[in-house]
Amino acid sequence: MLANILFQGVGMTSERTRERMIQRLIDQGIVNIQVLERMRQTPRHLFLDEALSHRAYEDTALPIGHGQTLSQPYIVARMTEILLMSGVKLDRVLEIGTGSGYQTCILAPFVKTLFSVERIRPLQEKARQRIRQLSVTNVQLTLAGSTFGWPTKGPYNAILSAAAPSQIPHELKQQLAPDGVLIIPVGDTEQSLIKVVRIGDSDHFEETSIEPVRFVPLLAGVVR
Repeated sequence: MLANILFQGVGMTSERTRERMIQRLIDQGIVNIQVLERMRQTPRHLFLDEALSHRAYEDTALPIGHGQTLSQPYIVARMTEILLMSGVKLDRVLEIGTGSGYQTCILAPFVKTLFSVERIRPLQEKARQRIRQLSVTNVQLTLAGSTFGWPTKGPYNAILSAAAPSQIPHELKQQLAPDGVLIIPVGDTEQSLIKVVRIGDSDHFEETSIEPVRFVPLLAGVVR
């Protein structure tokens, strides 16, 4: 009974509060029904410390410790929607920055295998627990200090980054399969969400700027 209450939420984490979040996403232009339904079903409050859980369904990024944040619902939905509408077959997908595991759990049902890289061990351990709690079974996690993905598991049909480099790392582009798609925030003081498409199996890439965003920087080095 207690587990069910924690999952469903009460008060500011209740189903009614979640529905208000979904309506905001629709008002902000999210149109993919699958994405909206996954956002509705995933209890965002479980990815925050209890002291912040009452703010889980606000339209804002929230701290999860170690200088990292849980991205605002809109940007999680938007990045997922862009990936689903890109037309690529999502057999193998790489996530840069597991963080709390929220984006991981939103994305996982839409892909065959999701590979997720995190550099901060305490965050990864909490994310692993939440992923198991929500019975998500197609995710492989690794702890790595490199900002350049997980090359030994590639190539990937798609790569999604939850942290912003100053420039798009060439190493990430090289981990894309033919016609693969990379969704990544780029920039320092001013950031843009960029969609990168590999043209066939060539070393030519098409880049499209989508919209201004604000993400934590993409850093190197394992934090234990």
